[in-house]
Amino acid sequence: MTNRRSLACALLALGASPLLTSAASTPLYNLIDANGVVESIAQYSTAGAWNWEDYATVELTLRVPIPGNPSVPFTPTQASSDPQCTLSTYSAQAVKYAVSNCTYIVVDNLTVPGNTTLNLAKTKANTVIEFRGRTTWEFAQANYNLLQVGGVNLTVQGTPGSVIDGNGAAWWDGIGSNGGIAKPDHMIVASGISGYGLFRNLYIKNAPTHVFSISNVNNLFMAGNVIDMKDGHKILSNGLEAAHNTDGYDLSTTTNAVLSNNLVYNEDDCVAITSGQYISVSNFWCDGSHGLSIGSVGGKSNNTVADITFRDSVVLNAQNGARIKTNSGTTGSITRVLYENIRVQNISIYGIDIQQDYLNGGPTGIPTPGVNITDITMRNIYGTVQSTAYNYYILVATPSTNAASWTFENVYITGGNASCDSVPAGFDCKSSLRS
Repeated sequence: MTNRRSLACALLALGASPLLTSAASTPLYNLIDANGVVESIAQYSTAGAWNWEDYATVELTLRVPIPGNPSVPFTPTQASSDPQCTLSTYSAQAVKYAVSNCTYIVVDNLTVPGNTTLNLAKTKANTVIEFRGRTTWEFAQANYNLLQVGGVNLTVQGTPGSVIDGNGAAWWDGIGSNGGIAKPDHMIVASGISGYGLFRNLYIKNAPTHVFSISNVNNLFMAGNVIDMKDGHKILSNGLEAAHNTDGYDLSTTTNAVLSNNLVYNEDDCVAITSGQYISVSNFWCDGSHGLSIGSVGGKSNNTVADITFRDSVVLNAQNGARIKTNSGTTGSITRVLYENIRVQNISIYGIDIQQDYLNGGPTGIPTPGVNITDITMRNIYGTVQSTAYNYYILVATPSTNAASWTFENVYITGGNASCDSVPAGFDCKSSLRS
């Protein structure tokens, strides 16, 4: 442990940001504590899973300026002197008291019993939920959510040397939420947040399946967070990768969101937006994922995606890079989507993927036109895919969906094949095929 702490402390010690204090509005970038997050990883990550390069990547990603320099209009909240506002031993009564009476809730080295949701969903206005030490859950063969948060003007933050540990290995069977043993379907559910919601400096490890499920949120800020599912890459005796369906950030019915300077090491979508408007995703490092995704859209209660930006991010060792997918035989709309300045590396299936035939059990190969895809821009997308993969894959229901109206500028992915049944104007789908 000492060597790992020394490693963390040796990395670019440029000074940590303070915890939320007093101001009417603070730049989101100033609320990122890069040193504190590295300290958390050094203390709680699996021995041997992180090397010098990984730590440096965290430092650099968390310290990159956020496009537009957005500010968080938070209401200051001070730590409580009431000991009942600190949860260090679980009881339903203690949780109920803290939620009903405290505006600064500290979760300190808490172990939550199996088949129990740590329910912090109806907090008082202007509440801070702060994680200290190790928060974890005991095993139970059941389908439930581990943590639920919500409220008006809510801040959820980690302190240096803290981890939210989902104990995922206790459930991993390589099947995830598609079957196998009963297991929690979401690790952190953030729903019904109004005013604003701020999630920062969280080190999250080993979710049973999906990590963040975010819905019905307005004015969302997420920065300085690390999702660590590296342990889930282990191959089980059944030949399957242990963790499955471990989406990093799933967003639906979310408006006005900034997700920036976050890292995701996982086995499914890095970010997936199934409905929402005015969402900016930037400065992401996605390793081992299924990519930066719109969708799948269609067949849900809300099937509209508009005004989405993915920019200045890296996707590597992933199945897909940039992906837009709609569900077969459904209706909806995807419009005004920008992917810009994205580097992809070692992609195993699709560098850029836009398809209208998606089914969770596998694509049908027959696109349907019900979900309209319009005003799509891919700009400065570059990198490599594996030789058996596709640089570009576009399968849409023409003429209802016309890729010729989309904009592809300075897009150059190499290493694989290509298949485009409809091509953006001026773009050569097969210009970068492997020789």
